[in-house]
Amino acid sequence: MNLGLLGFDPSTATVAAAAIRGGDRIAVACDVPAGVVPPVASPRSVPWEDLLDPVTCDAILVAASDWNDARADIVRKLVQAGRTLVLSQPLDLSMLFAYELDMIRHDSGATLLPILPDRLHPFMARLRNWIEIRLPSAGIETINLEHRLVDRSKGDVLRAFCRDSDLIRVLAGAPTRLSTLGAPEGDAAWSTLAVGLTCPSRPPVRWQVVRADEPGLTITVVATDGAVRVEIPAEDALAGARKSANDGWRWIGPEGTESSPFDRGGAILGVLRDALNGRGDDRDPTAASWDDAARGVELAETVPRSLAKGRGIDLHQEEFTEIGTFKGTMASLGCGIVLLALAVIVGATLLGGIARQTGWEFGERLAGLWPMVVLVAMGIFLLLQFLPALIAPASSPSSPAERGAADKPRTPSQPRKPGKP
Repeated sequence: MNLGLLGFDPSTATVAAAAIRGGDRIAVACDVPAGVVPPVASPRSVPWEDLLDPVTCDAILVAASDWNDARADIVRKLVQAGRTLVLSQPLDLSMLFAYELDMIRHDSGATLLPILPDRLHPFMARLRNWIEIRLPSAGIETINLEHRLVDRSKGDVLRAFCRDSDLIRVLAGAPTRLSTLGAPEGDAAWSTLAVGLTCPSRPPVRWQVVRADEPGLTITVVATDGAVRVEIPAEDALAGARKSANDGWRWIGPEGTESSPFDRGGAILGVLRDALNGRGDDRDPTAASWDDAARGVELAETVPRSLAKGRGIDLHQEEFTEIGTFKGTMASLGCGIVLLALAVIVGATLLGGIARQTGWEFGERLAGLWPMVVLVAMGIFLLLQFLPALIAPASSPSSPAERGAADKPRTPSQPRKPGKP
């Protein structure tokens, strides 16, 4: 398999290193910062237009570092060309950009794979199963996530929360309400940020950032009969490039402590190979889809609004599709036409009264046209409602990955027996 690089960052470095270890090749590179040495002997540097050609490479690794409008435009064009992209998460903390790519890929047939490997570790399926077994008896009290960061600036905190929100959705489902707790002023709000999430029929979830010399994530699930803690090391691009990219995860529970290595880059490469070969996803949980990535960006984008307003924000889990956008536009346009019609009626009445008092015949005739103007505007608006019927609806995708459906926890009535991964 031949891969291309568009930029370079820790996430793409991990995947590239795993590809080299597996016998794949980094064939071309574009927009790689000067002084950065990818984990491969000098891939051929090409202009971004060469990445549009499938002959150049089978898939493209897209980095988030040094993100700018020019690279965003390149990614749009690659998605329009139907290319297979493996993208760092998050590329941009903009919900509009994420859903714009989603709508483009539905038209072009492009494959977008976010680099969210942590949900694929066996400990995550085991922890989700541990939670579900205890849910029927209301045995789970809280799910706490503590993310340790060296730099707790706004951007780093939001990016960390965006990635961690994918694990929250795996363990507890899609949140319906988000609230924040932090200092009221400036940067202090981000260095002490805590986020509370409410999920239907699930225990409360709390995410918090703390300062630490060694970054990483700790997930603690507290139940009435004990607690389980999963310690997840941070992504290390240099270790991934020069060593084996095997990160040591730890499961700490009533039965003892277990350690398990995890090749993040190898996990994403497995997802990529399945996508290129057209194989279905039988993983548990399933690999993250672009819809999962977009939902994470949406949650991260909601945090500053909740912090600024000082209150919780309801999350409606809207489906962002072209037909949904059309309906929203038509609803706004309909309100505008009603308001405009009222303004025309008032203006025409005033104009007719003034014309009659002054004997201005043209003004009277002009004022008498208002029913026709309103009727024509309403008629055009109603005709536009038939526009979606003129466009053949796309066939509904058959697999969860194609649908971009969020991976939902099993129902409590069908738990699996606990066991080691």
